Amino acid sequence: MKRIGVLTGGGDCPGLNAVIRAIVKSATVKYNYEVVGIEDGFDGLILPDKTRSLTPWNIRGILPIGGTILGTTNRANPFEYKATKNGRSEVRDVSREVIKNIHSLGLDALIVIGGDGSLNIAYELFKMGCPVVGVPKTIDNDILATDVTFGFNTAVQTATDALDRLHTTAESHHRIMVVEVMGRYVGWIALQTGIGGGADVILIPEIPFDIEKVCHKIIDRKNSGNRSSIVVVAEGAKPMGGDVSVLCSAEEGGSAERLGGIGNKVGANLKSTGMEVRVTVLGHLQRGGSPCAFDRILSTRFGVAAVDLITGKQLGEMVCLRGQRIESVPLSEVAKGQKSVPTKDGMVKAAESIGISFGR
Repeated sequence: MKRIGVLTGGGDCPGLNAVIRAIVKSATVKYNYEVVGIEDGFDGLILPDKTRSLTPWNIRGILPIGGTILGTTNRANPFEYKATKNGRSEVRDVSREVIKNIHSLGLDALIVIGGDGSLNIAYELFKMGCPVVGVPKTIDNDILATDVTFGFNTAVQTATDALDRLHTTAESHHRIMVVEVMGRYVGWIALQTGIGGGADVILIPEIPFDIEKVCHKIIDRKNSGNRSSIVVVAEGAKPMGGDVSVLCSAEEGGSAERLGGIGNKVGANLKSTGMEVRVTVLGHLQRGGSPCAFDRILSTRFGVAAVDLITGKQLGEMVCLRGQRIESVPLSEVAKGQKSVPTKDGMVKAAESIGISFGR
């Protein structure tokens, strides 16, 4: 009998529990493996007593539940682990301790479900000899080598539902509604939400915007009889010649910088149109709640494929979606960067063809 571990790293995301469920059921039903849940991301491989047995019995009912039953943290990088010693804060490399604890737990393999940060950690551990397999997770859809990540479609649907509601209040009060959505340094959520929700302006990180052109777009709409407008702004969007808006900087050994605030800045600038402006920041609403059917199915397929990779001894790989097929790629492919929105064709071109402005 093999013994495999599973952990969820980084931010929470709709579909995490569906992946865990698929891993446990596939491992036990198909292969008779034992599954160990690692709690709170890589913290569970650093701190004591943070593991538990996962069986088909104790994971019942988690398919439609958002978040992760194993807990998660984006502050537990084993290569830059922040700890307190003798009352003083320090950053240490505890990666060798993690490898030792994996052996102590008797794990034949470790499945890391996470975004680019967690998967890069997994790759570095793999290079040190850790038998690891990755599953791509993020609502941002920015992981290379996979067409889509689970959680993304749920986030887009949540944001689109919000736009549907904002249309009615914008029209009633003849206002500009600015909606800031997540996405980090890519604009996938903003782009698809804006198209699906009937936005008039979409601002994404890949296209630095000219605020004057945004204002002209809204004034033209106003002059043509459209007395309300919807502006979708990705949290990583930035003006031409400007920088992204940051709520707080990255901490040493901790999480990355927190983006945010661009929605309010855009809203303040749009007051020059002479119209009332209201700003809505959707924030963590996009990451919470029950996953949509697409994400439940994709998560299930990813979980099954991860166990199959372990059985086939294809370690150091990440499962991915290519077209309609579940395949795998080396984790080294994930470490090459982020998947950005193409700005000269595809959805951006289609959006501009129906009159949506990107401020360029």
